[in-house]
Amino acid sequence: MNRTMSLGPKISDWDSRRSSRRRKIKQCEKRMMLVTSSHPKPCENPLGDHIMLKSAKNKMDYCRLHGIDMFYNVAKLERSLPGFWIKIPLLRAVMLSHPEFEWILWMDGDALFTDMTFRIPIRKYEGYNLVMNGWDHLVYGNRSWTGLNMGIFLIRNCQWSLDLLDILAQMGSDGPGSVGIGKILHVTLFGRPDLESDDQGALLWLMNAQRERWGAKIFLEHSYALSGFWVPLVRELEDKMRRFEPGLGDDRWPFVTHFAGCEFCEGWANYSPQDCRRQMERAFNFGDNQVLEMYGFRHPSLNVADVDRT
Repeated sequence: MNRTMSLGPKISDWDSRRSSRRRKIKQCEKRMMLVTSSHPKPCENPLGDHIMLKSAKNKMDYCRLHGIDMFYNVAKLERSLPGFWIKIPLLRAVMLSHPEFEWILWMDGDALFTDMTFRIPIRKYEGYNLVMNGWDHLVYGNRSWTGLNMGIFLIRNCQWSLDLLDILAQMGSDGPGSVGIGKILHVTLFGRPDLESDDQGALLWLMNAQRERWGAKIFLEHSYALSGFWVPLVRELEDKMRRFEPGLGDDRWPFVTHFAGCEFCEGWANYSPQDCRRQMERAFNFGDNQVLEMYGFRHPSLNVADVDRT
C-alpha cells in the first residue's frame, strides 16, 4: 500500500469539531447534500456534454423537489487519484466545509433519478455510516466484485467516514502501489478484472478484511433501487408506466437507474454507444415526465425530446 498518499492534514477529532461548528452556524441544519462530478474538459464524444447536461438537470430537479442541496464539481482535486477516485477527496472537502449536513449523497454522472417522488428512508439508517446498493451474501459470502455498487451511496458526515476516505485514498493513489493493490484485489475478489486498484474493489476488500471496523457500519440496501442497473430496466419503462405509479422506488418504478458500463464523455463503452445514449435519453424522459406534468406538459413518447400539453 502506498502510504505517502494523503488527502490533507490528519483529522482525528472531527465529530467534536463538527458539533462545535454546527452550533455556530446560524442557518437551520440541513440533512443532506447531493454531490456529483463530471470531466473538467469538454467531452471527446460530441454528444457527451449534452447528455451530462441532462444528467445534471435530472439531479437538480430531484433535489429541488425534496429540499436537498447539490454540489456539482468539475475540478480534479487530487492529481494522484485518477478516474473514479475523484469522489474520495471531493467528499472529504465537502464534509469539512459543510458540517451542517449530516448525510452526503454521492451520485455518478451516469446515474439518473427515475422515481421523482421516492424519498430516501433516512431514519432506517440510524447506527450506520455508509449506505449502498448491495447484498450481504455476495459481499461476505462470495466476495463478489459486483456484490455492491460504489456509483451511488449515502455517507454520513463523521469521523468514521473521514477515516475510511483516508484509507481508500492510500489504496487508490496513482503509481506502482496501485498496480500491486489491483493484483491483490484481482486474486481475492470474485469476478474482478486484472486492473489497477478501484474504489469498489478496495471497499469490498476492507469490508471482508476488517469487517468489525468497516462492515459493521455499512448498510447494504436492496429493498429499493438505490442503483438500479439500466439493462433490465429501461426497455420495460412503457410497461412500468402502464402498470404502476411513482413512489415505489423498486424495479416496478426504479428510484435510480445507473448506466454502469456506458461511457458518455470519453467515447468508449462496454455496451453499444448508440444503445447507451438512446436508453439514457429514454430514462431521462421517464423521470422528466414526472416533473413536466406539474406544469401541464409531457413527452408523447420516451423516445423523443418533444413535449405536448396534457
